[in-house]
Amino acid sequence: MRRKIVAAFAALAAAFGLALTAAPAQASTGGEPDGSAHPGVAIIVYYTPEGRFRCSAALVSPTVLLTAAHCTDGALGKTLVSFDSVIAEQPPSGFPNAADRSVGYTTADLAGRVQGTAHTDPDFSHFTDENNWNDVGVIVLDSPVSLPFYPLAAAGTLDALAPGDVSKTVVTAVGYGTELGKPASGPQRRVPITYPLIRRSVDLRAQKIGPQILTTHGNVNPGMGTGGICSGDSGGSAFLDGAIVGLTSFGRTNCLALDGLQRVDLAPVQSWLAGFGVGS
Repeated sequence: MRRKIVAAFAALAAAFGLALTAAPAQASTGGEPDGSAHPGVAIIVYYTPEGRFRCSAALVSPTVLLTAAHCTDGALGKTLVSFDSVIAEQPPSGFPNAADRSVGYTTADLAGRVQGTAHTDPDFSHFTDENNWNDVGVIVLDSPVSLPFYPLAAAGTLDALAPGDVSKTVVTAVGYGTELGKPASGPQRRVPITYPLIRRSVDLRAQKIGPQILTTHGNVNPGMGTGGICSGDSGGSAFLDGAIVGLTSFGRTNCLALDGLQRVDLAPVQSWLAGFGVGS
């Protein structure tokens, strides 16, 4: 996982000319508590050989959650899923530990909870090729859930925008990311704070449409957006006109700067997802 992070940010610095200081595993900050606005958006928790991690994901069918590839690649065992809007106001999160971290969660570890199996797009470039990023993965649930699921934006949706309309386009990102706040002690500068661990939604203004990445800018200035991408959990969906157009892929630690969304309005991505019955 750490090697992937280093590779990702070396690639991003070259591709986008950014002095990046954070790693993948990002999500929305600022904005508003999402409450019941997006009940089909979930937090997912999983193990890799390096420990336990969390990301965000969204239902795209009763049995399939869409998330980022770096949230599925290397996952051990089962993935825990929760659609609760509020996970915890204060630590601990309440998520169980795996009985054996070396094998990850088992069905027995997650008895009574929603769970599934991770799959990664085989064309995921591990952040080495900006034109073939493919940071897309899915969690296939063991059993269907009775919650709303979301359509994918039609292939080429972003490419169809007129150049003058790109900077006018606002997407709504939803995820379980950290918030910016001042610590209880020490230097009183704003830093990412995990709790309360809740689902949030935030408006992001588009900056640039690339072959694979939609670059957005987090901001809290009037007309520019309601927040940004911050450390916490990747894979959260970005909605345009009610459809998923991108997934949170990377961001910066100041949480209000240029961020990158993996586009899902791409024919190769949608072709892979069709193999799981998504969009068919």
